[in-house]
Amino acid sequence: MRKSGFGLIAIAGLLAGPAFSQEATPSSAAVEVSAFELPWSDFASPEAGQWFADHVLAPGPTFGPDIAKVREDYAVVDRSRIARLRALYDVSIERTEIGGVPVQIVTPADRAPDPGRILINLHGGGFFWGSDTGALVEAIPIAASSGMQVVTVDYRLAPEARFPAASEDVASVYASLLERFDAKSIGIYGCSAGSMLTAQSVVWFQQHDLPSPGAIGLFYMGASMPGGDSVYLSQVASGGEPGNSIDWTAHPYFAGSDFSDPKLVPLASPEAIAAFPPTLLISGTRDGGLSSVLATHAALNRAGVLADLHVWDGMWHSFMSDPEPQESREAYRTVGAFFRKELGSDDARTGSGALETGGKQ
Repeated sequence: MRKSGFGLIAIAGLLAGPAFSQEATPSSAAVEVSAFELPWSDFASPEAGQWFADHVLAPGPTFGPDIAKVREDYAVVDRSRIARLRALYDVSIERTEIGGVPVQIVTPADRAPDPGRILINLHGGGFFWGSDTGALVEAIPIAASSGMQVVTVDYRLAPEARFPAASEDVASVYASLLERFDAKSIGIYGCSAGSMLTAQSVVWFQQHDLPSPGAIGLFYMGASMPGGDSVYLSQVASGGEPGNSIDWTAHPYFAGSDFSDPKLVPLASPEAIAAFPPTLLISGTRDGGLSSVLATHAALNRAGVLADLHVWDGMWHSFMSDPEPQESREAYRTVGAFFRKELGSDDARTGSGALETGGKQ
């Protein structure tokens, strides 16, 4: 059996160990799970089941010491996704820099983009890969479904960079956009590692005198490191071997970091969580990040923060990367509707509306 497609767990064989510090639980609470055949969910769509059988259970890219090869292997997969997404969604793409950070601006091409609201995307990839191609996979359908421009941020990655480099890059882009847009008109969303970075960035803003964005989206991961039941159950539910998640203290990006720092683990601080903006959380029952998403949703609810949770039965980590399942298209519409509802609709600060781009690419 192959390892789960869960990008953050794909390197578990290299970095094994506990994922998130917590009170020790008694060994008597452990349960030995007998082997059994897990059928496809009665509540999931047939096309999702076919995609799961043909693609999720098939061998995919694996993590190894040659980071350039890892990045290219994932890029090959994402280029196929981009072609399929662009056949469905009419967008233009421009590569540029904002705040000195490389970005891509994805603009709906079948209509004028919303002039007063804009989204920032923080791509997934375990803080190792995902720049450029992976970011476009996450931006294309959301730009089309929301009617807003999406600025994807090619933030610095490990092993070349360490925390808080990615948070600094996000803050640079965000601060530059604040010169043009009101904070309440800017939304930020991320997938997997990008979801973790979205939550980390919100706390970074809090501690560096930047206003809170109008709303955020946390997809396949919450405001913590992976943990809970899902890091075990998702592996076997997606055809892999049982096992725990990554020891993030050994991850090159977080080397030497203080895991009690809410800029790293926002869920460690109820005060930081209480200052979060309205938050959309998305996951699936076979997603290794589900437990983190659920824990974050509970913490936001305790703090009185608007938290909109959507979990699709049978869906795996990063299921929205492929547009074929019905559930992916439902999720795109959910994301678009959430940001249209929660973000301010005032005109951009300069009055010039959406970011100017050089046309369709």
